[in-house]
Amino acid sequence: MDKRQLGRYGEKQALKYLVNHGYTIIDYNYYSRYGEIDIVASIQGIYVFVEVKTRTSRAYGSAAEAVSPVKQRRMVMTAQDYIQKHKIEDVLARFDVIEVYIENESIKLNHIKNAFEAGI
Repeated sequence: MDKRQLGRYGEKQALKYLVNHGYTIIDYNYYSRYGEIDIVASIQGIYVFVEVKTRTSRAYGSAAEAVSPVKQRRMVMTAQDYIQKHKIEDVLARFDVIEVYIENESIKLNHIKNAFEAGI
């Protein structure tokens, strides 16, 4: 599996996880000029913008550590773009990271809610 296939596989696992935990999937792989948001979901009236990071090893740290401050800023700008384009008003939003680890033919997910703050 190449890097892109691995990422898509991890996103599919994250989508299943979210649905199984009561989230409504609104959009996925949303692109703007600022970047991409892997999954846009909602739960209890909150828009959840999700970054999925998939790894086959923890040798170089956690998957969430790859969500750098630069990536966070791009996600915030992309989320603002999404909100404006879809004319969403009075939005409650948060940014989550889902780590997907595929090790020894087992899959483990770690859902980090409110992984970082943004003033939306």
